[in-house]
Amino acid sequence: MDRYLGGQFPYTAFFWPALVAASAAQTASSIAAHLLEFAAEADGGRIAQEPEGATPSKIALELHAVRLRDFTMIRSGVPTLLCPPLALHGAAVADLAAGHSLVAALRGAGIERLFMADWRSASADMRYLGIDEYLADLNVLVDHVGGLVDLVGLCQGGWLSLVYAGLFPAKVRKLVMAGAPIDIAAQQSGLSAIAEATPLIMFQSLVNLGNGLVIGRNVAQFWGNDIDANDIREALQTLQPIGSQEFTRLEAIFRNWNCWTIDVPGKYYLEVVEKLYKRNELASGSFVALGQQVDLSHLRLPMYLLAGSADDVVAPEQLLAVERLVGTRPEALRHEVAPCSHLSLFMGRRTLEEYWPRIVRWMKLIE
Repeated sequence: MDRYLGGQFPYTAFFWPALVAASAAQTASSIAAHLLEFAAEADGGRIAQEPEGATPSKIALELHAVRLRDFTMIRSGVPTLLCPPLALHGAAVADLAAGHSLVAALRGAGIERLFMADWRSASADMRYLGIDEYLADLNVLVDHVGGLVDLVGLCQGGWLSLVYAGLFPAKVRKLVMAGAPIDIAAQQSGLSAIAEATPLIMFQSLVNLGNGLVIGRNVAQFWGNDIDANDIREALQTLQPIGSQEFTRLEAIFRNWNCWTIDVPGKYYLEVVEKLYKRNELASGSFVALGQQVDLSHLRLPMYLLAGSADDVVAPEQLLAVERLVGTRPEALRHEVAPCSHLSLFMGRRTLEEYWPRIVRWMKLIE
């Protein structure tokens, strides 16, 4: 399981590995020594280049915590806003390379007004930003593109999109979620098992070591970047043989994306751990954001859920539980389970070609 988590989904480093020790204090001391060693190595090593993404875009709006990328081809109609994960890797997870780009797949299937939230790496003055601040910024993005969107949330961006829809249902026409953890208790995954088994003091220690931030490059090094080429080939669902010129090119793009990390505000990080993974507040109906309790049973939006059958990061049941939690009428709910791992939901060639065009057709239906 550990190798799968490290290889198939690099930003599982968003969580602290479950470690067995005599006491939490001893474990924290050991981890501190490791992280200090990694930080020293990183300072003297090569820093990966920020992935540019495969699809040309322009920056439509710049906020302190997020940029709004504009992939629009026309200026009319309800826009689609893509909300990628705010984790330890950048938004290029949705626009990795030609043939492995969700952005390109959406545009190719007929989404002509497409925008994407591109979360910035947290600076020291962002350490106290929490879920509320990111929801507020997401609201600014929605208002900037017209005040009504089709929202597509990926992984950690999926639950954030669901919470946003619960707070501002009049601003979301349709909601798509792919590989998003919603009901953690529905079925344990490799990632949720790590979160459950790890004492909260370990997560707090990680934040303390980063002076209020989760430092991406240090945590990623703890998990290791020695990803097997077979894992990359499986995630990308490419038929190109390992060692071929084309695979070598794709492998280099993937490895650069994996090596380039962002820092995450400690407050946000700890809120996600506690509210989502420790207390399962979204499913229990006790999640509070922007001063409001988010009761999913009051949500009536049309929704499309896409899960991966081999997803050990977000078990399919954790996402599909949405169907029993929301108040959306059954005929306005759709779901599919693709035969793939987590990353393949966003960058796997077969999944992009077979599943996302169906999602786009559903999005374009007038209901």
